[in-house]
Amino acid sequence: MLTAVTTALDSEDAALIVPVRVRDLLPRDLPACSWSGSGTHLRQVERELVRVAAGEVDYLAVCTPMDLPVAIGGIDYQVREKAGTLWQLAVLPALQSRGLGTLLIRAAEQRIRNHGLRRAELAVEEDNPRARALYERLGYVAYGREPDAWDEEGPDGVIRRHETMCVLMHRDL
Repeated sequence: MLTAVTTALDSEDAALIVPVRVRDLLPRDLPACSWSGSGTHLRQVERELVRVAAGEVDYLAVCTPMDLPVAIGGIDYQVREKAGTLWQLAVLPALQSRGLGTLLIRAAEQRIRNHGLRRAELAVEEDNPRARALYERLGYVAYGREPDAWDEEGPDGVIRRHETMCVLMHRDL
């Protein structure tokens, strides 16, 4: 899949169009994905990539012509019966609101269909209205809430438990 991302520059008349493509995320990509989270997060992503070979998950990357990931996200086929669950979706902060998240989600939905499933699900933190608005624009509907928690590494290197409440959303494909 090849598409282009348009980014406005300082001048109102200037735009930069960069072609991107979606492919599988590979272990060799992880050093270039430090923007997506802490070292703890990247180690978790590395563990999830092991599950790809078993067909339990897919992990995608939206890449620039230099093959650098600028958006990543996973699909877990083990969370809910008859659904692919999108998770760990992230876009390089400097390129947010440029269509990369939409491209990533649409590619993930196609993977779910290719897996023989007709439902996509995800959880979004209640305090992330921007992400929730994107999911709603893409046709996802809230159907419940549940708590979530994970370990995250702070800038001081200390690992703390992050606890949050998430809105559960789904979309029929």
